[in-house]
Amino acid sequence: MTHTSGGPRPQAGPPSSAAPLAGHQLPVPARADGVQLIGQSQGSGYRQPPSLVRRGDGQTLQLTPLLFAVLEAVDGSRTVEDIAEHASAASGRLISADNVRTLMDSQLLPLGLLRLADGSQPEVRKADPLLGMRFRYTVTDPERTRRITAPFAVLFHPLIVVAVTAAFLASCWWVLMVKGLGSATHEAFDNPVLLLLILAVTILSAGFHEFGHAAAARKGGATPGAMGTGLYLIWPAFFTDVTDSYRLGRGGRLRTDLGGLYFNAIVAVAIMALWWATGFDALLLVVVTQILQMVRQLLPLVRFDGYHILADATGVPDLFQRIKPVLLGLLPWRWGRPENKVLKPWARAVVTLWVLVTVPLLIFSLAMMVVSLPRLLATAWASAAKQQAMLSQSLSDGDLAGAAVRTLAIAAVALPTVGMLYILFRLLRQLVTGLWQKTRGKFVQRTAAMCAVAALLAGLAWAWWPDGGTYRPVQPYERGTLADATASVLPTAGTALREGASGRTVALWPEGAATPTRENPQLAMVLVPLQGSAAGSSAGSPAVSPAGSHGSAAPSWVFPFDRPAAPREGGNQALAVNTSDGSVTYSVAFALVWAEDGEPVDTRNEAYAFASCTGCAAVAVGFQVVLVVGQTDVIVPENLSAAANYNCFECLTYALASQLVLTLDGPLTDQGMASLQALWTEIAEYGRNIRNVPLSEIQGRLAAYKEQITAIIKADPGATKSPSSGISPSTGAPGGTPRATTPAEPGLPAPGQSAPGSGTGTQAPAPAGTAAPAAPVTEPAPGGAPPSYMPVETPVPTADTGGTAPAVEPQPTPNPS
Repeated sequence: MTHTSGGPRPQAGPPSSAAPLAGHQLPVPARADGVQLIGQSQGSGYRQPPSLVRRGDGQTLQLTPLLFAVLEAVDGSRTVEDIAEHASAASGRLISADNVRTLMDSQLLPLGLLRLADGSQPEVRKADPLLGMRFRYTVTDPERTRRITAPFAVLFHPLIVVAVTAAFLASCWWVLMVKGLGSATHEAFDNPVLLLLILAVTILSAGFHEFGHAAAARKGGATPGAMGTGLYLIWPAFFTDVTDSYRLGRGGRLRTDLGGLYFNAIVAVAIMALWWATGFDALLLVVVTQILQMVRQLLPLVRFDGYHILADATGVPDLFQRIKPVLLGLLPWRWGRPENKVLKPWARAVVTLWVLVTVPLLIFSLAMMVVSLPRLLATAWASAAKQQAMLSQSLSDGDLAGAAVRTLAIAAVALPTVGMLYILFRLLRQLVTGLWQKTRGKFVQRTAAMCAVAALLAGLAWAWWPDGGTYRPVQPYERGTLADATASVLPTAGTALREGASGRTVALWPEGAATPTRENPQLAMVLVPLQGSAAGSSAGSPAVSPAGSHGSAAPSWVFPFDRPAAPREGGNQALAVNTSDGSVTYSVAFALVWAEDGEPVDTRNEAYAFASCTGCAAVAVGFQVVLVVGQTDVIVPENLSAAANYNCFECLTYALASQLVLTLDGPLTDQGMASLQALWTEIAEYGRNIRNVPLSEIQGRLAAYKEQITAIIKADPGATKSPSSGISPSTGAPGGTPRATTPAEPGLPAPGQSAPGSGTGTQAPAPAGTAAPAAPVTEPAPGGAPPSYMPVETPVPTADTGGTAPAVEPQPTPNPS
């Protein structure tokens, strides 16, 4: 921050006493105490440069040349007639004593620049802009400021400036582009003491920033004033009164404005030298904090350094005072008026552009503050509660450094929240009091204004009323777009579910199941109304393709790899490919395969899920049971799964391949065959309805079916002729990695001599893709065994059906093992 007064203003509030003053002047008019005549503004953007005066309270005012000439003549010894003579000579116009009295009564006295009629000092009310600094506390008086900042003026020697600037730019490039901040961040957050040190250095550097403004003012010949701290907007800030720099030309004022940024660069270079000497990577974070401070200060939207740089570059001391004239000057019926031509053409163009950018951004920021306030309050409360718990833990562990970090974290959360509430309260108070004063004596207008205020308050109450989701903390997966921010006030009418977005739809999931979340998604039946209906689809039910058929044309292949080959004879494949936005595709392939008469067991179980769309989901599940009857010399089954997203946004893909290979000494008995038939019927039904099962439960359910099949085989006397043998299924690799499984022994003995039920099982889940229909594979069941069964279910994407289709809540690509 640079200026305490924020620059000169045309008016700064009337005296507290508003009694008429005409005819009650002192015999010899006198200036109020502390009034300083600065003179004509140098490098002004006005066609007629204003003259500057500083009041005793530090407020700087700009006067017309005539008013300045009158005030200049008021020295406590001249009469009104003498003042009129001096003003006439200075302005080149004939000014009478009555003209002087009128100017003093209507202009100079209300501004608090003259003593009252009884010789007392005027009581003035300093301007209190909404975007001004609050709760100021002066640390050094002007004399002390001049004394402690004098040695730093030498740093503005041109050679030193060039050297520091070059070193700063080189340091920024090396830290951000070469070294990086990974080790620095890890080191700082791993040691709370270092984190506190970095915070302390950053705060001290913010104070040193103000030294730069004061030293630059002294370098140019101006006298800096008091230094202190306060609250600006929602953050603590330091300030330096360099109003006297208005005496300087444009170059001197710009040097003063840039002095703080220059001292930030000095801090960054000094920290780089300290890092070079010590090797503590955490110090590099201070370089980043200096860069961030400089970027923030350069913003010209509020009264940071960038604002003053723009004001001094254009020669328009207070840009905010030009907002109203500029906006009114844009109205067609006000074109050509004299007040629109007070600025030079180039200055007017720059100021108009600044107004057209700043006003919409400030209005937008205010609107977002109002709309987002409930969720921000909830987030701040949740964050503060979390930090409070960690603070208590640090105190109980005796970790004072950690406790200090947590305390500062709580303050960092609380200050912006309190600041936002304060800004909104002040804005509302100024609106009400302003309307009340402007409608004084106008009953109809005051009634209309107060009704408008009441409607505004009702709208805020409606927007902030707690209704369950209004005060929900912001979640880490939310995008934070404008639509998301306004959803709590104006819920979207769309039915498509999007990650992090708000919408309305109807979803069904098993009774008693936990409510789905992003961390624990659930497969659900989502009812989405569509225009028209697809042929063959009944409203209210999902469209399901029968086994071995496709409910819609296969999607085009857009992936940068080849399509998986068709399944071989005896193989089992679930292939899911989804390229339709907002849709869900399932492919489920279950197969029971018998192998006897010594034939090789080289069957393959595959599950592939691929997606290239937005807001879509695809699930591929392949489950294969291979029963080997008798002796065979080759057992090399394969269990493969792969899932991939390509140019996917908010999509989910999941591929799971689960395989069980068992050896039997002989055919099952009738009782064993019936038990297996009943169990497989249950498994087939599960496969047909697998879309209603949460993804997190599918793998466990298939593992349970494996155990049941294994138990049936072990309990059957025809299949297990040696009671000492056992079955040892195993679990395969996830992520689509090929995994071949073989028995524990290289060869299998002849029936009646082998270990009963010996075999292997594999399971390879691979979440991250989409599913396409798979061709069914059936094997004849030897010895009266039940036929193999592989239902294939591929719901048509929601956009293609007139009914409903299952939906999966989108989430980042998982890869569980």
